[in-house]
Amino acid sequence: MEQAADFLDETKALAALLAPLPDTAFDEATQFKGWTVNDVIRHLHFWNRAAGLQLTDEPELVRLLGAIGAGGMRAVEREVVPQAGQALRAAWVETAGQIADIYATADPKARLKWAGPDMSARSSITARLMETWAHGQEVYDHLGVERIDQDRIRNIAHLGVSTFGWTYQVRRMEVPPALPHVRLTAPSGAIWTWGEESAANSVTGSATEFCQVVTQVRNIADTRLVVRGPVATQWMAMAQCFAGAAEPPPRPGTRFRRLRAA
Repeated sequence: MEQAADFLDETKALAALLAPLPDTAFDEATQFKGWTVNDVIRHLHFWNRAAGLQLTDEPELVRLLGAIGAGGMRAVEREVVPQAGQALRAAWVETAGQIADIYATADPKARLKWAGPDMSARSSITARLMETWAHGQEVYDHLGVERIDQDRIRNIAHLGVSTFGWTYQVRRMEVPPALPHVRLTAPSGAIWTWGEESAANSVTGSATEFCQVVTQVRNIADTRLVVRGPVATQWMAMAQCFAGAAEPPPRPGTRFRRLRAA
């Protein structure tokens, strides 16, 4: 599955950003719920390991998910992943390589157990790519670095489109009958489209900004996406491509790339 290589490439890009930092910098808080850089990388590392268990040790995965239900996610993450700083970065990158190898040769359609509904192997590794990219944005923003995206974010854009219905279902709202037309410009300049062309409801603009909205790392008001029609407007105001309970997007102006002194 090419998504396994894309996941690893995104991991390596974030790891390269972190490589020069002293351990103390990992204790700094990001704009995401006050999570530190350590919290972000620990979270990614923990759930990468869990994704590996989906294919290698389902009973251990079930035990781990049960522990989270009893003790809380953050507490279990700290217990299972005690490393911090550059030691955490090294462990995370090493495990990501192992996970990418496992998923590269897996049956894309294999059904795997997870915290929510079962998912395909392809969906699982795509979710790891999405989480790496989305949580990585917190680190890029905190360090004041503009990320230069690659076309591997098409996986995330497709996930954002395919979870159109989920955004409504998780909020117990009626799903509109038709997906708005989505037309995005890829980092390479290619044009990606989904849905039937429609003058009534559409989303057009940067693929990066679309991915930022559906992963809730930016409010739609903080992007230059052009949104037309009541359904498209409603969707982009609450889009959520990740599992779990309904989450509101960040408030306008609260997630941004910090300016750092030269």
